[in-house]
Amino acid sequence: MLQGLMMDRPLLVSGILEHAARAYPESTVVSANAAGERSRYTFREIHARVHQLAHALIRLGVKPGDRVGTIAFNSNRHLELYYALAGIGAVCHTINPRLFPEQISWIANHAEDSILFFDTVLTAQVATLAPSLAKGTRFVAMADGPLPSDAPEGTLDYETLIAAEKDSGLFDWPEFSENTACALCYTSGTTGNPKGVLYSHRSQILHALSKMLALLKMFGSDKRILAVVPLFHVNAWGLPYSCFLTGTSMVLPGSRLDGASVFGLMDDEGVTTNFGVPTVWGMLMEEIRKQGRKPATLEHGLIGGAALTMPLLKAMEEFGIRAVQGWGMTETSPVSTTTTADIINGPANANPRKLRQGVPTWTTELKLVDENGKRLPHDGVSRGDLLIRCPYVTSGYYNDAKGTAAAFDEEGWFRTGDVSVIHPTGEMEIVDRSKDLIKSGGEWISSLELESAALSCPGVTAAAAIAVFHPKWSERPLLCVVKAAGAEVSADDVRTSIASRMAKWQVPEDVVFIDALPMTATGKISKLTLRERFKDFYASA
Repeated sequence: MLQGLMMDRPLLVSGILEHAARAYPESTVVSANAAGERSRYTFREIHARVHQLAHALIRLGVKPGDRVGTIAFNSNRHLELYYALAGIGAVCHTINPRLFPEQISWIANHAEDSILFFDTVLTAQVATLAPSLAKGTRFVAMADGPLPSDAPEGTLDYETLIAAEKDSGLFDWPEFSENTACALCYTSGTTGNPKGVLYSHRSQILHALSKMLALLKMFGSDKRILAVVPLFHVNAWGLPYSCFLTGTSMVLPGSRLDGASVFGLMDDEGVTTNFGVPTVWGMLMEEIRKQGRKPATLEHGLIGGAALTMPLLKAMEEFGIRAVQGWGMTETSPVSTTTTADIINGPANANPRKLRQGVPTWTTELKLVDENGKRLPHDGVSRGDLLIRCPYVTSGYYNDAKGTAAAFDEEGWFRTGDVSVIHPTGEMEIVDRSKDLIKSGGEWISSLELESAALSCPGVTAAAAIAVFHPKWSERPLLCVVKAAGAEVSADDVRTSIASRMAKWQVPEDVVFIDALPMTATGKISKLTLRERFKDFYASA
């Protein structure tokens, strides 16, 4: 093939930072700490701090390819680590602080983290973890004041490291292959040990560009995005890169994600878009109802991590907030499908397409297959296992040959574990997770459809459907429901609501009411916990 005559320049994360400082020096990063105090930096100032941090990392002995862990919430310091570590050729390994201690130590040791940066609000947790980490692991506290007295012995101070490099000048970013690793994130490990996904500079830049193209109206130097989605969760859905590429100001909420705190931050800082999981959106909508208004400048809300429900959609649109869905996984960087602009801006509540997970982003390909691996049509009816391929989908798990072998089909497509339909109009719609489908008497029942039907019942604020062993039908659905505050709703009310939407044999025999649904460390409903709790519910049926 005839080759083009173009310069071969690598796509590197350090280039995003340099572009941001040149093109959008006055865009800002607002960072809130645990006390609710806010710091404010321009992109120009963040650029300078990242260069100082890069010098400090080299002085600490960090080498290309080294994994450096973070246990921290959303702050300017955490964001600075993204750029400084990637820029010197090291790997920023973000760890979810809400995981069990055994999981955190397993992840840090599997990744072979040499240094652990941590928020001081997590000092006690880190001190407890320290003995289980590899010998020689060093610690750096991202402190707003003096180092905590209970920090691990020898802990260094982030700001002291930065200040020591104030006269070092600009760091000379090295050049290397764009396929070099820049970030590492582990899956939540609901079955077996967590699995590591190792992102490259190229994959993260392509992902950022693809997301920006899909969500053009949310980005720009006149926009301000609140990143409720954690920096420790799949690179905050690519926001650190997309915002710096477009001059979009960032607001980082720290650890305070209650409805009142998020509302106040949005209102004070002129936030135009919020990225977050439905759990946080639910708390925010409660505060919005209490206030009787939305935050003054809020235009859009992107929901990911779990499906947008009709009650949440209605609540958002009632207050003039345009709801957008994004779907993806740790393995897909993550955003791989989004709601399109024509649907986002369509008539309020009038379009069922708003509840679908959206169309593939640029470069993303999807396919559906049956249980034998045969391709299924994209007709909006055929349900099958969803597979994906794309330049920013993992090609294998980090140091996990067994997990890698099971994750791909013979054509190299990644198995998502979702059961879906794809509509002729292009939207993908999740029907269920394959492990959450309920097979009763040889017939499949969708837990998502049951939950959606239950949420249409007045007085129901949350619902989760699980498969429970049944002596006659092998499995039957059991619905776990949380009532709205002060609501009077019975099991028969819920079952009647479901019966109006689904076949009689799909309606659960029973409904259990619980105070709250158990949640995973990433803010999703822990059906594993519910299945264990109610595993014998139908045993005597």
